[in-house]
Amino acid sequence: MEEVKAVMEELKVTVEGEKAPVEGEQAPVEGEMAPVEGEMAPVEEMSLDEKVKLVLSVGENNKCIPEENDFAELRNLLGKKKDPVCYDGFEPSGRMHIAQGVMKVLNVNKLTRAGCVFKFWIADWFAQLNNKMGGDLKKIQTVGRYMIEVWKAAGMDLERVEFLWSSEEINGRAAEYWPLVMDIARRNTLNRITRCCTIMGRKEGDEMSAGQIFYPCMQCADIFFLKADICQLGNDQVRVNVLAREYCDQIKRKLKPIILSHHMLPGLLAGQEKMSKSDPNSAIFMEDDEAEVKKKIKQAFCPPQEVAGNPCIEYVQYIVLPWFNEFEVSRDEKNGGKKIYKDIEELKKDYTEGLLHPGDLKPALSAGLNKILQPVRDHFKNDPKAKDLLKTVKSYKVTR
Repeated sequence: MEEVKAVMEELKVTVEGEKAPVEGEQAPVEGEMAPVEGEMAPVEEMSLDEKVKLVLSVGENNKCIPEENDFAELRNLLGKKKDPVCYDGFEPSGRMHIAQGVMKVLNVNKLTRAGCVFKFWIADWFAQLNNKMGGDLKKIQTVGRYMIEVWKAAGMDLERVEFLWSSEEINGRAAEYWPLVMDIARRNTLNRITRCCTIMGRKEGDEMSAGQIFYPCMQCADIFFLKADICQLGNDQVRVNVLAREYCDQIKRKLKPIILSHHMLPGLLAGQEKMSKSDPNSAIFMEDDEAEVKKKIKQAFCPPQEVAGNPCIEYVQYIVLPWFNEFEVSRDEKNGGKKIYKDIEELKKDYTEGLLHPGDLKPALSAGLNKILQPVRDHFKNDPKAKDLLKTVKSYKVTR
């Protein structure tokens, strides 16, 4: 019980604390760093309003939780703490698609640009609990190393990024981690925990193993274990992040983690709310060659004059336009000629009114995606270590 009390006291620290030291040296970034939207001043010269705006641009609809009082919690954090900690956890579960690859690069570079430190929680134990890669930990860890290579090649600025393996960190600090997990578990009902099962890609009515039921308690504990100030995950992870804020109320902790949830890109086919690694036609993968990208976009669902539920429009909005700060469409003069969009609302307006046709949108989208992905292809073609990792990962069977 003394260990549990010590952990609980540790959780009540204020945001003025210093950042934990980075473990190990980071690998150099290969190629060009992914852009941050607009011209930005160096972080030490940015105003608090500029930092808040940049951080909020990562969130769905430029918002975070909580949003009361003009995002007072976020402002307090960015205004008072040196090196606030953002975190995202990911299960190594197969090849990386552009939602996890390109969007994550864009988001991380924005947050580190705003003065944050970003901790990637490589959730190898969690992937094993969730039966990814057939529950084979060695395969899972191989996939994890491949994913790091993808982000390096795609242009993630790693200067303020840490990659931490859950198996190593938990084993190394077990006396801190497991009492925290147990305390979260004992303070919540089984019904409350099973409502979080959607974070694993499961439905509330799905039959789950005991390990999978324990998963949300562990993910909730991760937030405090990593001393994360901002939970920067997808909208599909909101429930467990809310659980963490509720836990702060239970232990009387004033400072709660801020939830900054990014948009979830849909699959390429009709009715697919989310990209699926198990369906190769659903997603564009980070090392897909130029012909594969063109083929997938050509076959993608893209109804004329319909913006809602149109994955091609979303890929322009969340991938290509933020990357280049513009989207260029080449057309015959009789169809309007070349046009460069710098604002997604203008593009949506033209598309809705029939001024921009799928036959012109799709080739422009393919061209933009291929330009973004080319450095990744080059890395996995020319670097022997990366090439071998990709070959191995492609040989694995993806399991749900």
